[in-house]
Amino acid sequence: MIEMRREVEDSRSGTETKTETKETKVETAEISIDPRTIELCVRCGTCRSVCPAFEVLGWESKNTRGRVMVAKALGEGLAPDASVLDSLNTCTTCGICAAKCPAGANPPAIVQSARMGLVSQGVMTEAQAGFRTRIAESGNTFGEGGDRLGWLSDPDREGLKESSDLVYFVGCLDSYRYPEVAKKTFDLLKRFGATLLPEEVCCGSPLIRTGSDAGKFVDRNLRQIKMIGAKTVITGCAGCYSTLKKDYPPEFEVVSVPEFLAEHLAELDLRRLDLTVTYHDPCHLGRGSGIFDPPREVIKAICRLEEMRSNRQDARCCGGGGGVRAGYPDLSLEIAKLRLQDVPAGVDAIVSCCPLCIRNLSDASSEVEVIDLVDLVERAIVPP
Repeated sequence: MIEMRREVEDSRSGTETKTETKETKVETAEISIDPRTIELCVRCGTCRSVCPAFEVLGWESKNTRGRVMVAKALGEGLAPDASVLDSLNTCTTCGICAAKCPAGANPPAIVQSARMGLVSQGVMTEAQAGFRTRIAESGNTFGEGGDRLGWLSDPDREGLKESSDLVYFVGCLDSYRYPEVAKKTFDLLKRFGATLLPEEVCCGSPLIRTGSDAGKFVDRNLRQIKMIGAKTVITGCAGCYSTLKKDYPPEFEVVSVPEFLAEHLAELDLRRLDLTVTYHDPCHLGRGSGIFDPPREVIKAICRLEEMRSNRQDARCCGGGGGVRAGYPDLSLEIAKLRLQDVPAGVDAIVSCCPLCIRNLSDASSEVEVIDLVDLVERAIVPP
């Protein structure tokens, strides 16, 4: 059980100025969800066999089917309490339930709609409110006040192109938690003429996934993309990729780093490494966007690949998405530990293409190194 937050308006200005952090009783909440999306769920229970949160927690309310019923009840007037928020916010939005649903239901979309309906009325968890506050104040998910391009060398900063067909969208995690990956990625992409957004902010994914509006951050990034004249935006974060692809206007092409690298393998001058690695498919990049082959093509050009027990469309979630790592860290870690059971014995590293997956799996693993695909590529590049 968690504490509910309810943001309230200042009667003098009509603006949100304070937050009640004690448990708040809400008599009713008007949640508008298209009933047709809910009625697609025929209660068959297929999702019970694949939901990562249910595998750990074991309660129907923490299972896909249960969450759909909670969303339905909210639409019929159920008053949201902490248990309702727990049900909705323990979903990682991994999408495996939708991929397996024989009736074609899309539970993650239902969950996100329910979250949005509650958040719009000021009803949210501490973690949801934290995302809103940190991103609003700093433009990033961590509330960091430092330079987002602090990883960039002075010569690279001075040489940044003001216009280019290619833009590298770094994302919050690589900017502030994995700056060495950001630098390695940009070192690769600038060979092909890529530049950076001078004032990049969060893509909006954490806000959208947890029910908040990300419009002003989308607009800020979009203005800079247009100013540069970019036709293609490249990103190494699965969450950023999904958001740029699905939640931004279709005014430019969105390409993931593994797709771009796979297309330019012949130009990278890579050597073979005596390594065996396995690959973790990020949910939003793999199952959510159908990008399975490009990262494998890059890996196989460098070393041996041994697949995880569940992979591609059937890959288990790392446990970090949908706000779960922030709101339910213990659950997130347990899901990651279950994912690590799929790792083949004797591999030298786990490779992935999402900094959130890398962070969560690294926190759960003490035996196998978890690295970005770009790390592997950097090791294989023939020195000049």
